Amino acid sequence: MSAETAITELSLAIGQLLRRLRAESNPDGLTWSQTMALSRLEQAGSMTTADLARAESVKPQSMGATLAELEREGLVERRPHPSDGRQVLFALTDPGIEAGRKRSAAKQKWLLAAMARLDPGEQQTLIAAAALIKRLGEGDAGPTAKGKAP
Repeated sequence: MSAETAITELSLAIGQLLRRLRAESNPDGLTWSQTMALSRLEQAGSMTTADLARAESVKPQSMGATLAELEREGLVERRPHPSDGRQVLFALTDPGIEAGRKRSAAKQKWLLAAMARLDPGEQQTLIAAAALIKRLGEGDAGPTAKGKAP
């Protein structure tokens, strides 16, 4: 298989797996934008609409609409900014935190079941591939990455 074909196959496989994970780990039927906003708030804590928009590479107006829907659903709440009275921070509510836990549990349950259908050799190959894919994502794909000599 050529490198170009391998890259295409890898890209397609990762995309397909991500779509499947999104579908399997969305028990509350949230949109992708809503899920990403909740995840970002879970990781980073309270944020302004503008900060969330920058972090997710979307327009502030789009993030505002996403946050408004999440607020209507009771998953996020507004809090005063500690140093700038003109700004508002969005934070997860208890139901928002629980929604994240449900998504994580559903994702793990599906992945465990999917891996259980593989034979032990395939499981080991997948585990090794996960480490390599992580290195690719971190930008450390080999000896020339991060300033290392070839």
